[in-house]
Amino acid sequence: MLIIRIIILYLVVVNVIAYVMMGSDKRKAKTGGWRIPEKRLFGLALIGGSAGVWTGMYIYRHKTQHLSFRIGIPFLLLVNIVLFAKFIIYVR
Repeated sequence: MLIIRIIILYLVVVNVIAYVMMGSDKRKAKTGGWRIPEKRLFGLALIGGSAGVWTGMYIYRHKTQHLSFRIGIPFLLLVNIVLFAKFIIYVR
């Protein structure tokens, strides 16, 4: 179905953006540049980018010491998966 393809494309784009933002924030943290607010990273995770944020956390070793990220991002990933699965079941 077209709507499912659009949702998958959306999720891919949001997760790529989230992953790139984690890498960018890590570079900025090392060089002392302007940082990406944690609220923005959590916002991306909330709207479907949790897999990208989670992957970026461990690939870049960024925010892994923050309890809010170690618990919050996997929780949001679970929420994203459940909501997407329910949506797919509803659409079919």
